[in-house]
Amino acid sequence: MSETIALTSCYATLVHELTHWTGAKHRLDREFGKRFGDQAYAAEELVAEIGTAFLCAELRITQETRPDHAQYLAQWLTLLKGDQRALFAASAKASEAAMYLKRCSAEERSAA
Repeated sequence: MSETIALTSCYATLVHELTHWTGAKHRLDREFGKRFGDQAYAAEELVAEIGTAFLCAELRITQETRPDHAQYLAQWLTLLKGDQRALFAASAKASEAAMYLKRCSAEERSAA
């Protein structure tokens, strides 16, 4: 793996984790799952992945497909088959997370 790919992968992972960070009760108050495989966990991972896609596109970070993404696909498919609005809900929450992170960034810049 080249140094550039490793660095962009690191940034994409950071954006993913920051998207999770926005879900805390005192931030955007999203429900987190308790374990891999439950519906809330699958929904939160979907929010984080979509949020990551939004932010990476805006930041011009190219995401590499990772083998661990395949582990989530079955959970997302179950979620999406069980709730026709799940993709729309996850996308809306991902958009809220992206906007929250951008506001934090803007506040940080204006405070400097």
